Amino acid sequence: MTAISRRAHIGALDGIRGLAVAAVLLFHAGHLGGGFLGVDLFFVLSGFLITGLLLDELGRHGRLDLPAFWARRARRLLPALTLMVVATLLLAWAFARPDMLRSALQDAPWVAAQSVNWHYIGEQIGYWDASGTRLFAHLWSIGVEWQFYLVWPLIVAVAGRGPGGHRRVALVAVAGALVSLLLMIRLAAAVDTTRAYEGSDTRAFSLLLGAAAATAPARDVVARLPRTVTDVICVLLLCGLGASWVVTAGEKAPGLFQGGMFAHSLGGAVLIALLSHLPDGRVGRVIGSAAPRRLGELSYSLYLWHWPIYLLLPRPAPGPGSWAWNWAWNWAWTIAAIGLSLLAAVVSKTAVEDPVRLRAGWATGRRGWAVLAVTAVTAVGLWTAIPRPVPGAGTVDLSRLDQS
Repeated sequence: MTAISRRAHIGALDGIRGLAVAAVLLFHAGHLGGGFLGVDLFFVLSGFLITGLLLDELGRHGRLDLPAFWARRARRLLPALTLMVVATLLLAWAFARPDMLRSALQDAPWVAAQSVNWHYIGEQIGYWDASGTRLFAHLWSIGVEWQFYLVWPLIVAVAGRGPGGHRRVALVAVAGALVSLLLMIRLAAAVDTTRAYEGSDTRAFSLLLGAAAATAPARDVVARLPRTVTDVICVLLLCGLGASWVVTAGEKAPGLFQGGMFAHSLGGAVLIALLSHLPDGRVGRVIGSAAPRRLGELSYSLYLWHWPIYLLLPRPAPGPGSWAWNWAWNWAWTIAAIGLSLLAAVVSKTAVEDPVRLRAGWATGRRGWAVLAVTAVTAVGLWTAIPRPVPGAGTVDLSRLDQS
């Protein structure tokens, strides 16, 4: 097995996933202003790993089995996504406000089509303002990744074939990343930055920078660095990424859409390339230690589940008590929400993800197809059966309050 094909199993890269999902969890809980940049790390790592696997297959077989690649991606990602969507609709039916349930029912078909990011862009309601009422708002990033998985393998299959394939793929990836950056800068000039933030084209640079880092030219540069230099650069990059999460004050941070996210993704791509080359270095051993690695192994399910749980779990409103009292209550809610998210992620991974990925008996052959058919019918039936709330239901008529 080559170094490229082993990258998905390097503990340090799982640790990177763990750090990224922790940043997102804290951001959505209101504790880390720049934690949303953790999504960029997910994108970079996805581009890096997928491109490495594709180039490895091309090098071994001279061609790509694209249907098999897409089937593996579906087997890895769709079962957990389906479970979360079905469970969230049931929970929303039972506990959510009518407007929240209505939005979830509207968004669910777009989630199934892996294009909910373009649905939100088309609505023009503003991701940053409306996400607190949308149970599937976080799935915009899953849509971006799926669209990348559909298009990028086709490009690699053409550009990566034959002598010089790695170099051509690297050039295409870098050129595409620069075009994506220019699109983000141009589209971010609008009052609402949802188009720049969620567009597959404007966010492609993160995935493509990761893809470029997986090619032979990038690996050759990394391989020339002494171990000590590699460790020092990794420390500096980790500190820089962590500092960006702390100092970035939300989506209105100066320069965020004018190259800030691109610089963050570039730093992440360099860090991932260095860690994949030297996983047993000092930084690699720390990041790949038990806690971040285990968190990284749960990161996909944890990302799926945390946002619906955050919205459905009643959150204490600021009270008349002291600042310290409100702070303590806020952190108590955060710990409870993250704990429930971890529990849901463990159940999802143990009961659904791992059996399907590892091809348990009920997930293969005719039984697998039967389970898939029953799941699809159940999901569609549930979506159809849940009553649609009447617009305005559950809201307060302020005009009547004024007249009383």
